[in-house]
Amino acid sequence: MDIEITDQNFGEYQALNKPMMIDFFAQWCGPCKRMAPIVEDLANKYDGQVIVGKVDVDDSVELSTQFGIRNIPTILFFKNGEVVDKVVGAIPASELESKLQSIL
Repeated sequence: MDIEITDQNFGEYQALNKPMMIDFFAQWCGPCKRMAPIVEDLANKYDGQVIVGKVDVDDSVELSTQFGIRNIPTILFFKNGEVVDKVVGAIPASELESKLQSIL
């Protein structure tokens, strides 16, 4: 299951020092809705190995600004607490999974 990440709780997850895949999205965004089931599937498949979270850009403006999110969906990949990869826009599930595997 993917986790709701907010301005308030991001630091707690980052402090766990586990690989993370964070999906920046908005409820009104069509491409975000297309990516949601893919992100959810990967969250279930890699449960325990990777923190998979979702950030609603309308609710978490600080995080969106901190990471320079200008287009959605944007998916950031973290390793050792640092952003190591980024995807902007809707992409095929296989490509997203490949990027996720690269941070394990």
